[in-house]
Amino acid sequence: MFKARRTKKYSSEEDFMRVAFIGNQNSGKTSLFNKLTGSNQKIGNWPGVTIEKKEGVIKGTDIEIIDLPGVYSLMPYTDEENISREYLLNEKPDLVVNVIDSTSFERSLYLSTQLMDLGVRIIIALNMCDLLNKKGIGLDEKILSAKLGVPAIKISAKTGYGITELIGMLKFQKTQNNAKNTEKYPKIIENELKKLNNIKNQSNFKTIEDILEIKENQNDFSGLEDKIYNENVLRTRQILRKIYNENLEQIFANERYNYISSVRNLCVNVKNKKENISDKLDKIFLNRIFAIPIFILIMSLVYFLSVGVAGKWSMGIIQNCFDNFSDFIEGNLEKIGVSQWLNSLVVNGIFAGVGSVLSFLPQLIIIFACISFLETTGYMSRISFIFDRLFSKFGLSGKSLVSFIVGTGCSVPAISSTKTIETSSEKEMTIILTPFIPCSAKLPIISLFATAFFPNHAWIITTAMYFLAIILIVLSASIMKKFIYKNNNTSFISELPEYKAPNAKYVLKDVIDKTKDFIVRAGTIILFCSVFVWFLSSFGWNLRFSQDIQNSILAGIGKLFSWFFYPIVGENSWAVSVSAIQGLIAKEQVVSSMTVISGVANSSSIFEASMFSFFNRASACGFMVFNLFSAPCVASIGAMKNELKSGKKLVFAVLFQIIFAWFVASLTYLILSKFC
Repeated sequence: MFKARRTKKYSSEEDFMRVAFIGNQNSGKTSLFNKLTGSNQKIGNWPGVTIEKKEGVIKGTDIEIIDLPGVYSLMPYTDEENISREYLLNEKPDLVVNVIDSTSFERSLYLSTQLMDLGVRIIIALNMCDLLNKKGIGLDEKILSAKLGVPAIKISAKTGYGITELIGMLKFQKTQNNAKNTEKYPKIIENELKKLNNIKNQSNFKTIEDILEIKENQNDFSGLEDKIYNENVLRTRQILRKIYNENLEQIFANERYNYISSVRNLCVNVKNKKENISDKLDKIFLNRIFAIPIFILIMSLVYFLSVGVAGKWSMGIIQNCFDNFSDFIEGNLEKIGVSQWLNSLVVNGIFAGVGSVLSFLPQLIIIFACISFLETTGYMSRISFIFDRLFSKFGLSGKSLVSFIVGTGCSVPAISSTKTIETSSEKEMTIILTPFIPCSAKLPIISLFATAFFPNHAWIITTAMYFLAIILIVLSASIMKKFIYKNNNTSFISELPEYKAPNAKYVLKDVIDKTKDFIVRAGTIILFCSVFVWFLSSFGWNLRFSQDIQNSILAGIGKLFSWFFYPIVGENSWAVSVSAIQGLIAKEQVVSSMTVISGVANSSSIFEASMFSFFNRASACGFMVFNLFSAPCVASIGAMKNELKSGKKLVFAVLFQIIFAWFVASLTYLILSKFC
């Protein structure tokens, strides 16, 4: 996967030193990397994947650092784990720095023991030591170093404590031997492993788990050419299974944790453990009874601020600005004698299409800010933990919820984030279900109809759509688990970071980036599609400009599909069908298409146009539900194809989304039409 290369030429071969940084997620590894390298770094992607790759040189030295993806183990279940593992095995860096969150010492050492099994030269950097006293924890790094047989040093990437000493240790360790082979397992296991030791040293520094092929569903002995090797491995596997009467993976996991516990007992001293602010807040936010109601309350507040507060005035103000400017342009074009079709293009095609989407910008900015705020405080990590127990019953886990949360911004990065999900069936289910979450592109559709038909309760309807999405995700997952992805066992390992005050700089940058992306889409894809819709709605099949939209090319195309949407809105509307189909290009285009069509029909607003005047509360809800759950935009479909890695699976995913959306939307209209 990787080829050895050097990104910088040094004065001599002996001066060159490559150091790999590895550690759990949120261990402060990347913060330490940034502290050491400053501006002497470059960022790209690892070969074949979209996971970020960082390389840099420590300021004032000839030491190159490679920041490996954050992982919890070296077993190759996820792309991150595979990247870190392949780099260590194939690139063979001069030194490995295992960055550990010293406040979560025990959890972090699992990876450390696997690194020790590799036989590579390592240093353990005990990061966040500035928080130890605050938590009432004493940690003796000298005892830890003696017990593990590897150097250990306390540092703080935040305050700079121990950084100079760490750099000195890096230079010194280049001339030292590999880590000592400390005994981590009971005698019976150690004796068996010693018999395999020479074989392990000849097998490209693989872990003990690899040697014994503990993944019970795999029997890949590729590269193990020696028949004696195979015989020894099989004999050891049989002996250990017989002694412990359980699968090998569980054996070594248990023994690793037993060893880690013994190390902790020697070098960790919990004085008077102080209950910090995070502990106090978790008693509230992770309470078994109140956790989910609090989450509902928080998300309701998000939509109240965005749709309820901002939506009441922002849409009207921005739309009026566009209307006034559009009227001004239209009047001046008429004065200079511009042709009718060109006037219509500028007013109804460009300004109406783009303006209708940009009028929702204040609402989106508030949502972006709220979600980013929740992420920086550490609350979003709690959401994954809260829903893990519920999701696990339906073949999903807390990792799936991470993708769903990302999906509130855009489905494309949300689908890409499924790379961290180990189980293939859970990953595929998450990919298919992630587009169900109301993203920023779907909010204009929901907000438009909610504001028009539920003017005093628009934010309640918007919030209801969000939680309807979660309910139907669970329902869909249960259907898939029962009929498609059977025997789907999921697991979820997560850490809960300390609560932090929101980082205003990060929130502002995140909001600006997402807002910029939305505006760029409005100025490119939406603009192009709006002009295209205008052309089809303004010209007949004879390609002559006409204001008779009912005989336009667009109407002719829409009538071919109007039957499909009849159960959803209760009307054979060609305008509804073409608007919904436009959503496959970009979901914002649904609103834009409806605006362009009503403008070409000389209507002052969407629902005053004859082709949309039939809408009522029932049909509005049916149309919202269909657009919420139907196949996403082409960019998201492309992301689904990349992650599913199968054309057949992609076709199944898109068909499932469309059929499911049609069924739920039809049922919604049928039920509400009886009461609304």
